[in-house]
Amino acid sequence: MVGDGDPRDGGIENGARLIRFATAVLGDDAGELKAAREDIAAVMGGAALTDTAAVAALFNAIDRVADATGIPLEDVKAEATADFRADIGIDAFAAADEKGHAA
Repeated sequence: MVGDGDPRDGGIENGARLIRFATAVLGDDAGELKAAREDIAAVMGGAALTDTAAVAALFNAIDRVADATGIPLEDVKAEATADFRADIGIDAFAAADEKGHAA
């Protein structure tokens, strides 16, 4: 992204705040997620928090839809995830081929 602000903000207003929220959503620190939510609500408002959470949820849903419809995993992602896919047994799913791609 291009912008005149702090490079840690992605060049958008409240970017650092939104990045903090996205990072907290993907993390496992409930206290940090709560703090990030409260920060967005305090500075940007409740509607912005709702929109921010909805966007995060949509990305999760889109990924699940892609998986469920059989969209194949890209080769680079298959290679990068091979070790933990094997560890948790994903490769044994009926829909996975020899590369870990959905059939």
